[in-house]
Amino acid sequence: MDKIAITGIGIVSPSGIGKRQFWANVKAGRSFIKEITRFDASKYPAHIAGQIDELNKYSNISERLLKKIDAFSHMALIASELALQDASIDIKNEDPSLVGIFLGNAIGGWLYAETELRDLYIEGREGVSPYMASAWFPAAPQGQVSIYYGIKGFSKTVVADRAGSLMALGYGRKVLNKNKLNMILAGGMEAPVSPYALLCCNTYGALSKNNSRPQEAYRPFDKKRDGCVIGEGAGIVVMESVSRAAKRGARPLAYISGYATTCDGVSRIDCASDGRELARAINLALADAQSDAAEIDYISLDGFALDLWDNSELNAIKSVFKDKAKTIPLSCPKSMFGNLLGASGAVDMITTVLAMEHSLVPVTLNLEEPAVLGFNYVIQEAREHKIKKALVISRGRGGINSVLVVEK
Repeated sequence: MDKIAITGIGIVSPSGIGKRQFWANVKAGRSFIKEITRFDASKYPAHIAGQIDELNKYSNISERLLKKIDAFSHMALIASELALQDASIDIKNEDPSLVGIFLGNAIGGWLYAETELRDLYIEGREGVSPYMASAWFPAAPQGQVSIYYGIKGFSKTVVADRAGSLMALGYGRKVLNKNKLNMILAGGMEAPVSPYALLCCNTYGALSKNNSRPQEAYRPFDKKRDGCVIGEGAGIVVMESVSRAAKRGARPLAYISGYATTCDGVSRIDCASDGRELARAINLALADAQSDAAEIDYISLDGFALDLWDNSELNAIKSVFKDKAKTIPLSCPKSMFGNLLGASGAVDMITTVLAMEHSLVPVTLNLEEPAVLGFNYVIQEAREHKIKKALVISRGRGGINSVLVVEK
């Protein structure tokens, strides 16, 4: 399968909106995890998160539209516009039937839904907003982006827990290789910082309860880890064939050259401890990219910060890379801004593309004492390192494994 060019990046995250602000904060290793302030979350076992403040300041979306959509659709619209601007594409000049949208998320738009239901059941309102049905469900951002830009091509929304957006990127590459579309907006978005969504995440049992020291709470691969910290945001890129990008004089930021997905098939919640199926996904992605394990210069980790998940991820890496696993730089940049769940894979891929551009591997915050030794973790500060090919790992509940190969 041919490589696909990434020609534009749109990022909306707690670490910044737009790739310049985002990268400046990631490069500096700043933490944006803090106590939730949007509502009183003090009674939740875990009540810290990566939050985006004053989203409206960065948006040209009309107030009329904002009343009809959830925050996760709003973030997707902003990220899409940033990606198109970065790619120097005027969507009005495109054939709308040959433009697609491939997005992933995990929980949908619950802020809108729970607000309407609260007003119905607690305040005694006779009904809910007519926009309720189109605001909360997982495919709502795909629909809103389609309406906003008049996009009419083949599109898809992927719900696969945390692996959803990386899977959307993989599917997008496959469709472009079949020449069904000219270009695709691909990535993911998530808005879990709301009362009901936070309750669901707490019930899952995977969140850190280190509420008193929020900036130190998310510590993947560290001996003192006790779970991840959620975050909100969106990461969307413009994908197009290499030939089309060259024809219009676009400079690709990177190329997606390989992708694979597997399932552990051992539990509806947990992954397999041996990492065998994740290792198979890595090998399949490398084969798809026609690459050897020795060519990988950096691995962006899923880093769920639970013993089972972190250890199985390292087991897979050791299985595939053998002795080289000791030398390949590994990092989990989401420790700075939170795990964006269904959007995490796309944001990790964007972070990896920026790391390639700047020859700098971002740090894993709070990794002070690795639980498993024998790996080249990037800790304390970002590290200068030339990256030609990188691996991005994204995993989901029940042992969903998604792996992408990106190259310069």
